[in-house]
Amino acid sequence: MRIENPVIEASFIKRLNRFEALVDLNGRETLVHVPNSGRLKELLLPGARVLLEIRERPGRKTPYELEMVYKGDRLISIDSQVPNRLILQSLRDKIIPCFAGYTVIEKEKTFGNSRFDIKMSNESEVCYMEIKGVTLEVNNIAMFPDAPTVRGSKHVKELIEVVKNGMRAVLMFVIQMDGINRFTPNDMMDPEFGSNVRKAVKSGVEVNAYTCSISRNDIALKAKVDVKL
Repeated sequence: MRIENPVIEASFIKRLNRFEALVDLNGRETLVHVPNSGRLKELLLPGARVLLEIRERPGRKTPYELEMVYKGDRLISIDSQVPNRLILQSLRDKIIPCFAGYTVIEKEKTFGNSRFDIKMSNESEVCYMEIKGVTLEVNNIAMFPDAPTVRGSKHVKELIEVVKNGMRAVLMFVIQMDGINRFTPNDMMDPEFGSNVRKAVKSGVEVNAYTCSISRNDIALKAKVDVKL
């Protein structure tokens, strides 16, 4: 997924609220939009190197979108819309073999009390997929969530109902960085979410995790990693 707009580097100062922050851009304190409502406490530290995408559009409060953060030498995408775009593109391009057989791919389709990110179907099967972006890493292990998520548990429980109704269900974690050894639920942050994921797997829900290759101007789905439950 190519970033066509200009990308520039800045230094993080502080977060003002969920969607706004201040950075040092060429010696000036500058307002930026943060496209992620998660805590990101291990990433958005004072002095952290960040990459801004310049989006010049009418009505924007600031043209600067905080797209990526350096954690040491590792570049991490924090845009919460990136995982869905990457998976949708990958499904349509048939580059994930286990989903290549679906002929219809739809976004944001409702089942029960939840709206899932993707619905796939062919003449014989229906599959619902929920996608979660992962930005938290400790010792090359990716974890989700970085904050308690009632909504996340609700989606997992609904995926179990999908399976009970004779359809395929997938929980897809997109790790928005490279160099990761494996993925695991963050039980210390949200033990209920981890417990629900394990129940889902026992019920027949598939759990996958993929890393991304990331550069200043490009993000692509890279490799499947082990999921340790």
